Amino acid sequence: MKKYIIIFVAGCLLLASACKKKNTTENTTQTPATGSPSSVETLPPNSNFKPAFEGQTRVAAVKTTTAFRATVLTSSLTAPWGLAALPDGRFLVTEKAGTMRLVTNTGQVGSPLANVPAVNAAGQGGLLGLCVDPAFSTNRMVYWSFSERGLNGNVLAVAKGRLATAETGLENVTVIYRATPAYTGTNQYGSRVIFDRTGNLFVSSGDRSDPGIRVQAQDANSAIGKIIRITTDGQPASGNPFIGQANTRPEVYSLGHRNEHGLVIHPITGDLWEGELGPRGGDEINIIKPGANYGWPVITYGIDYSGQPIGNAIQQQTGMEQPVYYWDPVISPSGMTFYKGSRIPEWENNLFVCALSGMHIDRLVIANNKVTGEERLLVSEAQRFRDITQGTDNALYAVTDQGKLYRIDRE
Repeated sequence: MKKYIIIFVAGCLLLASACKKKNTTENTTQTPATGSPSSVETLPPNSNFKPAFEGQTRVAAVKTTTAFRATVLTSSLTAPWGLAALPDGRFLVTEKAGTMRLVTNTGQVGSPLANVPAVNAAGQGGLLGLCVDPAFSTNRMVYWSFSERGLNGNVLAVAKGRLATAETGLENVTVIYRATPAYTGTNQYGSRVIFDRTGNLFVSSGDRSDPGIRVQAQDANSAIGKIIRITTDGQPASGNPFIGQANTRPEVYSLGHRNEHGLVIHPITGDLWEGELGPRGGDEINIIKPGANYGWPVITYGIDYSGQPIGNAIQQQTGMEQPVYYWDPVISPSGMTFYKGSRIPEWENNLFVCALSGMHIDRLVIANNKVTGEERLLVSEAQRFRDITQGTDNALYAVTDQGKLYRIDRE
């Protein structure tokens, strides 16, 4: 009898061992060897491209330990695109179709402001990114980007205006810059507008999507697929890297970009951080250096929507910058901000990135300009998060394509 018991127990142990090996295999097939087995991403990549360095993609997952709450302040916005905090705690919001509104931090939505220039909202166009002047309390100036219809096609334009004292509209509205050449397509304009620390504007200008024009992202004599740096009057800013060079545009700050929906200044280093959407795979986070080439469409960690390779299907080339971080498959990164408050200490100086197709807010932990941890927040909300900023109360505020404004803060 004892012999049969020993045989039975041995058989159970062998079966358990086999099951354990099977489960381990199933789990590891979800994350390739080039990423952390504890990554937040469990889907297979679109390609077998290898990262240039450890931690460039699929870093280890982290989890916020501080209790926090996400509250919907309003669901009455219509396809909001840009979100900017005002000194008094309210917000300015752009809506894709061409309206700009004031919204309180309790969710009261104002009427459309008058005198906003007409936009071409077809495709991915419309009223896009915006920012307020650092001296808004005294000058009430607002700056924004939009897609403008012209005789020769559509163009990304940047305008400025003063928010009237009565707050019913904008005054002295002027278009200060156009990212030429114009193009008949209606996709991938970018675009965010932010101030640098010297009082000039950074503007992200997309590659306009189609193969025939996206190659201009590599041409320093075109405003397509660039980061532009201009004065508040739309002139090339002093110190730009291509000033005085032949066959270049003096407003160009960096080149080789695709569809840049995220621009933010790091609160400690002052570096310019940028996020751009890839095709199938290859969403990027970059640290922007003056005069640098970020590779698109020569190098990329993505493939074309058709499944075919882009160009020579290479990911590295001398003279072209590597992204600090990339995603494959995509999350479609949009607006982003660094957390600068102390209400949730573990979030300090973390980068928060809105995800459109990913339908979450991505939290990236940064150390020495490298991503060391990643968390996906508000996944259960099933929203296409479009833009995010920090309010004067140090809470995070985010808008979604579905028309919601969220307040995210500790409980």
